[in-house]
Amino acid sequence: MSGPDDPIRSEAIRHLDSLYALARWLVRDSREAEELVQETFLRALRYAHTFTPGTNLRAWMLQIMRNLHLTARKERGRDHALFAVPAGGAEGGPGPGQLNPIGTPVGDEGSALDLSAALHRLPEEFQTAVLLADLLGCSMAEVALIQGCAVGTVKSRLFRARGMLREMLKDYRS
Repeated sequence: MSGPDDPIRSEAIRHLDSLYALARWLVRDSREAEELVQETFLRALRYAHTFTPGTNLRAWMLQIMRNLHLTARKERGRDHALFAVPAGGAEGGPGPGQLNPIGTPVGDEGSALDLSAALHRLPEEFQTAVLLADLLGCSMAEVALIQGCAVGTVKSRLFRARGMLREMLKDYRS
């Protein structure tokens, strides 16, 4: 008695860290990130019949999460609190010995906060490409699937985004 959600039930838990890392970055609050991950899992189970076994489950779930997040942002308007940069150790923020949402150890907060702020100034499609490729280590094909575009478009977005980040952070060069 197997159903269409069997691959999701058995394999999805392997991608929990990637999902939480992206959620934490997107919403900047640990409780909201947990809720976003939970809603992503619920949505994945609800629409398991649309998943093609043998294809990329992680990319499919990251795409669900991205769509949920974009829909929520659109519904409440562009919430400027999403773009606030939390201080290390603040409620909902990372504590000593932990990683902040961009994966930099707490303690190097000056440059990490500047990088975080620079990432948040990128257009959404560029920001998502950088987060997926550079933070989560997704392949170009996975990023293209998640963003619903061609691999060439992803490469172009990454090239342009990295150039914008270099320009924004040029004062850090020795």
